[in-house]
Amino acid sequence: MEINEFEQNEKLARAKKQVKELKGFYIHLFVYILVNLFIMSLTVMARMNSGESFNEAFFNFGTFSTPFFWGIGLAFHGARVYHFNPFFSKDWEERQIRKFVEQEQKKADKFR
Repeated sequence: MEINEFEQNEKLARAKKQVKELKGFYIHLFVYILVNLFIMSLTVMARMNSGESFNEAFFNFGTFSTPFFWGIGLAFHGARVYHFNPFFSKDWEERQIRKFVEQEQKKADKFR
């Protein structure tokens, strides 16, 4: 009984941790949207006040630089929360483990 209760507590702790990470990501996303809309609005209005047209002010790298670079960080945060890792997937890990086990087996067979 104690083992089952321990497993249930472990599952509950992992679920709470995952919900906390997901909540943190959603808060990060919400702040990203609000802050970047505010910064972009101010940037476009300031450029328009200095004589640029809306298109010139809006389609400028300076207008999108903060959302672009912050968006890279947000994408990495989302990838971590949603366990997305295209480079080191579970399949890759299993292949590497098999490869190393085979290498160790070959080394052991040399000495027999």
